[in-house]
Amino acid sequence: MDQQSTEFEKQDDSAGRTTDSWPRFLEDCARCRQCALGETRQQVVVHRGAIRAPLMIIGEGPGAEEDIQGKPFVGAAGRLLDLLLTALGFSEDDFHIANIVKCRPPDNRVPTPDEAKACRPLFARQFRFAKPVYIVLLGATAYKYFTGMNDGISKVRGRFIKKNGYRIMPTFHPAYILRNDRERVSLFQDLATVRSAMETDGLLEPLDGPPAMPTGRR
Repeated sequence: MDQQSTEFEKQDDSAGRTTDSWPRFLEDCARCRQCALGETRQQVVVHRGAIRAPLMIIGEGPGAEEDIQGKPFVGAAGRLLDLLLTALGFSEDDFHIANIVKCRPPDNRVPTPDEAKACRPLFARQFRFAKPVYIVLLGATAYKYFTGMNDGISKVRGRFIKKNGYRIMPTFHPAYILRNDRERVSLFQDLATVRSAMETDGLLEPLDGPPAMPTGRR
């Protein structure tokens, strides 16, 4: 992992602000026009779940439903993700969901490097508010822009990357699972591995029994 990917405390001038706050951060997100995506979005899409949480789940960017509702992972992929998280006993108090970019790329295309770079200072501030210990990277784009590495997601998923006190789990994006349901078990197992490790660290209460993988899509 490259150095810039984990040292978010040094990413932008707001790190030294004693007056920085979550409402100010949201206002700055809403005003942002650092790239062209800010001109074509309907809403800026910042987060879902707890503001501060032991687990941060990171995707690539908002889709059509997210652009309408102003929340990440509320479309079909998000409903599948919620189904798996619920089956594993996660509540919204346990995680903070965000994306590499906060505005929908046209036609749901992959964010460009320049767009990801433009959004990075806001992402850095968001990361500091969330203060995660565990990080789940959903899909190759989140993995690439967060770590700076280009390995195929199928090669790196399922194993923790440990860096600067964080435990980072790359895994498949739920949108990929919607097209390739045979890999659902892989995503579920990766999330279960994160759940188990968080229990061991005392960040979550143990489940009563082994979780069963749901088969629907909600």
